[in-house]
Amino acid sequence: MTTTNTAPIKWAQRSDSLYITIALQDVKNETIDLSDKELKFKGESGGKSYEVNIEFFKSVDSKDSTYKVLPRSVQMHVMKEKPKEEDEEEEEEFWTRLLKDKTLEKNQVKIDWDRYVDEDEEKEGFDTSALEGGSGMGGMPGMGGPGGPGGMGGMPGMEGMGGMPGMGGMGGMPGMEGMGGMPG
Repeated sequence: MTTTNTAPIKWAQRSDSLYITIALQDVKNETIDLSDKELKFKGESGGKSYEVNIEFFKSVDSKDSTYKVLPRSVQMHVMKEKPKEEDEEEEEEFWTRLLKDKTLEKNQVKIDWDRYVDEDEEKEGFDTSALEGGSGMGGMPGMGGPGGPGGMGGMPGMEGMGGMPGMGGMGGMPGMEGMGGMPG
């Protein structure tokens, strides 16, 4: 294996942190080197070698940052460097981009729209439960059973599946009984 591919990267941010996803499945033999200025990643996925060598737009706090290799990707919660004490009036801010090099950013990095929030709509940090061990299912919305938030709320009884029970032609669609000539 002499060819090394560039791993696809997605990112989102909050005022105090970055959430970086290296979108590779079943990563093996990975090496991840996160410093305050850059991220270096090497790993194998699907029998191919991948790497990432990026320099951040601004400094990060590598000591307080975490990552986890999950079955579908490598997830990283990278803390932005806090402003120095003498810069107290300068609060944590949103970055205009992830990388120092604009050209590399256009070719290597995509916005993670699933985690994206607008700067003025930020209410809380990232859901990092997937990084905290367990089965990696912590971040799935609505897994609280019936009536849970969004997503999978009504799964147990499948009541919310609309016309599924009929399954025969147009059968089972309310309000369609008066359609002459159609088997019901």
